[in-house]
Amino acid sequence: MTGTGEHPRWAPGDQILWRYRDNGRAEGAAGGRPVHICRPVTVVQDTDDLLAVWMAPGTECVRPVLADGTQVHAEPLATRYTAPRTTARSTWFGSGVLKLARPGEPWSVWLFWDRGWLFRNWYVNLEEPRSRWSGGVDSEDHFLDISVNPDRSWRWLDEDEFAQAQRVGLMDRRTARRVRQAGLAAVEVITGWGSPFRDGWEHWRPDPEWRVPPLPDDWDRTPARMPS
Repeated sequence: MTGTGEHPRWAPGDQILWRYRDNGRAEGAAGGRPVHICRPVTVVQDTDDLLAVWMAPGTECVRPVLADGTQVHAEPLATRYTAPRTTARSTWFGSGVLKLARPGEPWSVWLFWDRGWLFRNWYVNLEEPRSRWSGGVDSEDHFLDISVNPDRSWRWLDEDEFAQAQRVGLMDRRTARRVRQAGLAAVEVITGWGSPFRDGWEHWRPDPEWRVPPLPDDWDRTPARMPS
């Protein structure tokens, strides 16, 4: 990590954790919602305007699963968010993912490729603005997402899950309105082809010398917060 003062920055090649807290009501030992998604990533860029990280193929991650180990999306929507859950380690077998996040913005933009670096699409993940700590960033997923194609067409994703999360009490009306407004703001950026869509990130490639970051044993630790 480089820099001094209120906003220390990570250097390209630094390895950090990109985490999401559970949307449920349960609280962890430190009084906050426990982490249920953790992805080790490599820093591409960290400036006042943008945090860019790379999640490489073969990365060991943590993801939520049902208590019996079944994948969450195998559970019917009606009980998907009320069935008992736990976490499990898994390996990211797909192509790598480049994640871009602007400080304070309630979404991050992910880039996906198919084999041979054939660019597939952008994915706008609506989420809480990320909070920084010495080992990475934490957020909370907001269920609703947007897919953006190379031809600049776009569509909403997971509207059924967004509605179900409200029905079972994981998101109140006020928060849901705020999330939808954030989504509409993201759509304005998409239709205006603003950053990061216009910035050529689809042509970016990772440093071949970078190693896949390991998943630490204390991936779910509760750290002291840093200024975002």
